[in-house]
Amino acid sequence: MRKILIVVPLFLLAGCVNDSATFYADGTREHTLTVRRQQEFFWKEDAQYTLMAARLPECQRAISLGEMPLEGLEFELFASGDNVWSLRAGKYVWQVETQGCTLVAEGGNTAATGTRLGTYTAESKKSKMRFDAEATPAPAAPPPQ
Repeated sequence: MRKILIVVPLFLLAGCVNDSATFYADGTREHTLTVRRQQEFFWKEDAQYTLMAARLPECQRAISLGEMPLEGLEFELFASGDNVWSLRAGKYVWQVETQGCTLVAEGGNTAATGTRLGTYTAESKKSKMRFDAEATPAPAAPPPQ
């Protein structure tokens, strides 16, 4: 009976998604922006998203982006210079700087600024999150309506 009680929780977690995708700011592991996706229970259609900002050894911070759809979600990444980054998902924008590791702005009224570097994509439950770099970095455009 005890073995069954130990194994049952593993089955409940077996279908859960827990993955991430990383952008290497300076081409090194010391300066990164990672978006992590975690599904609490396999039957949930949403996941918890977190932005992990790091510029080692000075900066390491986890910023909750909230609960959003598990599948079909994209986060655009923009660089504004001086270690300032914008992350946009639809009308929501988070702006973080990795010099002092602070969240500069968040919400629906904040504009993504700078040069678009690429997109974090969470296509489906079965595919891993990925970061696709922009072939030719372009200035930020207004969010889709």
